[in-house]
Amino acid sequence: MAVNANGVVLNEGILDELVPEVVASIEKSMLGFHVRKLAEAEATKSSVKTTDLRIGATQILSKCGLEKRIQNAVYKFLQTYTTKPHPDVSLDHTKEPISYIRRAQMNWEKRILKSMNSMCTELSVPLGRKRPDKEQKEMLLKWTELGASEPDLSKFRPVYAAKDFLDVIMSLKNTNQINCSDNSVFSCYWGIIQVPLKVKDIWELQIQFSEMSINQSQTGVDDAVEIPPELFESERSKLACGIIQAQQIALAQEFSKKGCPISHRSAIWCQILGIEVEDIDILYYEQLKNCVFRHDLLVDNLVYKDVKLTTANDDQYFVFEDYIYQILLPFSRDTAVLRHFVQSSASPARSFIRGKFGSEEFMVYYPPNGIIPFHGFSMYVAPLCYIYNDPVVLYYVFREMYIRYFFRLHTLSSHPQGIVSLCLQFETLLQTHEPQLFMHLKAIDVQPLRIAFKWLIRAFSGYLASEQVLLLWDRILAYNTLEILPVLAAAIFSFRKTNLMQVQTLNAAEAVLVDLLTLQVVPLIQFMLFTQPSKLS
Repeated sequence: MAVNANGVVLNEGILDELVPEVVASIEKSMLGFHVRKLAEAEATKSSVKTTDLRIGATQILSKCGLEKRIQNAVYKFLQTYTTKPHPDVSLDHTKEPISYIRRAQMNWEKRILKSMNSMCTELSVPLGRKRPDKEQKEMLLKWTELGASEPDLSKFRPVYAAKDFLDVIMSLKNTNQINCSDNSVFSCYWGIIQVPLKVKDIWELQIQFSEMSINQSQTGVDDAVEIPPELFESERSKLACGIIQAQQIALAQEFSKKGCPISHRSAIWCQILGIEVEDIDILYYEQLKNCVFRHDLLVDNLVYKDVKLTTANDDQYFVFEDYIYQILLPFSRDTAVLRHFVQSSASPARSFIRGKFGSEEFMVYYPPNGIIPFHGFSMYVAPLCYIYNDPVVLYYVFREMYIRYFFRLHTLSSHPQGIVSLCLQFETLLQTHEPQLFMHLKAIDVQPLRIAFKWLIRAFSGYLASEQVLLLWDRILAYNTLEILPVLAAAIFSFRKTNLMQVQTLNAAEAVLVDLLTLQVVPLIQFMLFTQPSKLS
């Protein structure tokens, strides 16, 4: 019996019920098209008997490699499957069962839209406009050099930043819970997250991430320069080649639990995410580009502004500025991204067609993907630029990672991998295993989460060295969870404990934790998880 990333228990009963849905999902995909064409070609052969058709079709599928692709499609469906809502339960309740979190998310979305509309009014800029033909041609010619010709951004500002979102999370309170403001009730939380959600203890995390234990070799540790490559790196690369050739998602995930060799990471990540770029995918990306050429959206300026403030100012990522525009501008036009809202507590942003205000039938998603970028959004793309040099492949990898993982980092929800749970997990780990440090920081009015939150919301992109970010994201893909982020955040505080115990102000604490570029991800996670007593021993 297994549990997928959405908490669905995949027992035999539910697997039998899902067969029709899996079949329908494959039939609607390009894989289903290829299978049908192949089956039709086999059926028209005069040498094939009707009685042998089924066996022959199965053999030809295996011979052409489609059998493995079908297996991967089934595995991917089960990994991302969410239960269907009960007919008597509202859709809003299904998306987010806790009412006060649901209300907070709705109010947060209204606040973002209000900020957007205020910016439009102040700057007299429309939400969108059709570009003149001359401007379209100029943009086409400069598509790979957009960083050198972006519009005047001096008056634009990010819609919100990490600090604004943290303030909203801090305001979450269970209306049915006793008031703990005087700290006299033992059950009160010591941190700033006051939401009673279930998070894992250290022993559950040890079991979950058992392949990262200290007694097992890891990419990112045992392939260091001072270690002879034939002892680990060469064997790991040979195994990676076999994994890529096998073309099975489950094998690739299992392999990545110990990290991916640099030279094979691109192929293995595509395999895990189920990315196979075909001609129709290239055509779709070109259509998205044409949408960018035809229409100028206000969110384009927000993307330009964010890139200028973050990645373009980062020593590791500034060289990818133009490359990131080629991903985020088409991304804002991609309506396929809307499907992630089925499993999200958020709702896509909407607006009215000009001149049709107030009429429901003239409401449209704005931007078309329903996502308004915030300060730091471009950092979700930046580390991927080190892996993929083809913008089309990079685009589909980023899109899949966003709709699987990253959207949860800026959405209020009670999901175990949502940002609220991750924050609570961080505070719980630190309180449990570094109580002296936690209480010292609390005594000087420094809440650790105020420092760590910016790491969590960006999945550490822009804070760690790029290769360390990729080693961390290896494990996110391998374990299909974001729960490793708070483990690393707590480990960093624990690692810098000696210096933090001497600080007396927030500025001093931030100074201790401002430079993380020299840190190594894997040893820190191992230190946090596997130097603690284990229930298994």
